[in-house]
Amino acid sequence: MSVASYVLGIVSAALILIVVIEMLRRHRLRERHAIWWVVAGVLALVIGIFPSTLDWAAGVLGIQVPTNLVFFVGIAILFLVALQSSAELTKLESKTRTLAEQVALLELRIRELETPPKD
Repeated sequence: MSVASYVLGIVSAALILIVVIEMLRRHRLRERHAIWWVVAGVLALVIGIFPSTLDWAAGVLGIQVPTNLVFFVGIAILFLVALQSSAELTKLESKTRTLAEQVALLELRIRELETPPKD
């Protein structure tokens, strides 16, 4: 591993963590949505600082090429992010439907109150 790729790995991982933390600080990302990005950033930082960890983990898991482990973990993290986003979207869609129904009922009630009674 060359020094340039070693430094690039560490800087990239640190940059990921800085961006996630800054988005959390500015309330542009909620904590529950940031957990998988923080996990990915920490894993990338650990592998960037200790590259032999990747070889060791690949050996323990029986993976011949350590780069395949990186792709597998990356895909797994992206899958978890997509699953979490889908669950959140489903929850928000349900809340939106409930709110729309409540507004419709309130508008109907207001129309009934504003309409003069028929004699």
